Amino acid sequence: MNHTYVVIMAGGVGTRFWPFSRTSYPKQFHDVLGTGRTLLQQTADRFEGVCPFENIFIVTSSLYKNLCQQQLPQLTDDQVLCEPIARNTAPCVAYACYKIAQKDPDANIIVAPADHIILKEEEFKRTIQAALDQTKEQNILVTLGIQPSRPDTGYGYIQYIPEGEGTLKKVKTFTEKPHVELARQFLESGEFVWNAGIFVWNVKSIIKAFETYLPEIAEIFEEGNDAYYTDREKGFVDKAYSLTKSISIDNGLMEKAGNVYVVLSDFGWSDLGTWKSLYEVSEKNDDLNVIDGHILLYDTKNCIIKTPKDRLVVVNGLDGYIVAEYDNVLMICRKEEEQKVKNFVSDAKERGTEFV
Repeated sequence: MNHTYVVIMAGGVGTRFWPFSRTSYPKQFHDVLGTGRTLLQQTADRFEGVCPFENIFIVTSSLYKNLCQQQLPQLTDDQVLCEPIARNTAPCVAYACYKIAQKDPDANIIVAPADHIILKEEEFKRTIQAALDQTKEQNILVTLGIQPSRPDTGYGYIQYIPEGEGTLKKVKTFTEKPHVELARQFLESGEFVWNAGIFVWNVKSIIKAFETYLPEIAEIFEEGNDAYYTDREKGFVDKAYSLTKSISIDNGLMEKAGNVYVVLSDFGWSDLGTWKSLYEVSEKNDDLNVIDGHILLYDTKNCIIKTPKDRLVVVNGLDGYIVAEYDNVLMICRKEEEQKVKNFVSDAKERGTEFV
């Protein structure tokens, strides 16, 4: 029996990627890179050869169950775990891991977001396998850490203890989204990596960690043991999510546990959280523009422009802008001010839910 399982978290709305990412159709269901495969499909494809497809579970909003099954038609109903309400990543991980524990008490589990980009697929698989080899034998919680290339304030940072052979290092501290000066100090120290938000552990270790650091969540999901894999599961999950608090797996568990390790990694990773991150990983023309659409450019550079292919768009005299149009919304914003996108979404919601 193959004891490796994959949990793909696919419930987010991706507000910072608006207007492309919308409540009704978030970014993980889009072909963002123009490869012919959506981000969700690419994420599932990435684990081919790592585990059998029947060992992949998608945790998503009940709103997106049909989208998941349309894009990954091999999925059975049992492999799509529907959250009735958003409760951040700790309940999401608990739901999946407690369910897998009922199926296979020897499970070794990878948890990955559905909307990340990984450019070096084979290196990613080697890194994942190295982590799985460690968690199969040890009671440890592993996260993947990316060598930082710049003092980015949008990522979480992991400080590790450099001693020891190999790429598996003991975690010392977590820091979430530091200010730029602190991020620069992290880079210069050489002891920090970006937190990729991809985790590996065996099912016994993660359940023990929930019992120790998030006992209220553990107690709630433990009650579902005789409901998982039955027609009573939905009723149990609805009740569980109404009782559990909203907390991330990082804040609730990883930052508290004493057995957390990081695997130092380099596989061309981006969390694709924002327009700027898409710009950074995309192919650019001679004027450093990223173009996706039917577009004429004049005296324009350092821009990302993504518009419908059935509309001719003419752009003149822009430098460093996002121009994005999707389904009745056009947004024009300086790349350096992309943090305002969340404000735009909030204001647009007042104009009507069809805009968000």
